[in-house]
Amino acid sequence: MTHLNALNVVLAAAPAQPQPPSGPMGLFASPLTLLVLMAVMMYFVLFRPQQQQRARHAQLLKNLKSGDRVVTASGIVGVIITVKDKTVSLRSADAKMEMTKSSVTEILEPAGNSTAS
Repeated sequence: MTHLNALNVVLAAAPAQPQPPSGPMGLFASPLTLLVLMAVMMYFVLFRPQQQQRARHAQLLKNLKSGDRVVTASGIVGVIITVKDKTVSLRSADAKMEMTKSSVTEILEPAGNSTAS
């Protein structure tokens, strides 16, 4: 019986385990909560802006029409002659070329707004 009393004394003298903080600090102490928070932050920092940029580019390609002055991804500035399903024909200086629609990155001047050159 004395050895049980000695064990009770040792256990009573041992420090109690600290309780996790309650309130907002306790919520952020959980690894699962931190992972969820990081996933939400990645969505708003990486994925959402890229989706918006893709949507703007798709809208730009949908609005292409003959007479628009555009810039391509390779830096060619030209005026659209014809618009087809997947390609556009451009006139740049003395050259006429056909390019994919996706290579058009910006409309400089919409048709009808061009300054006389």
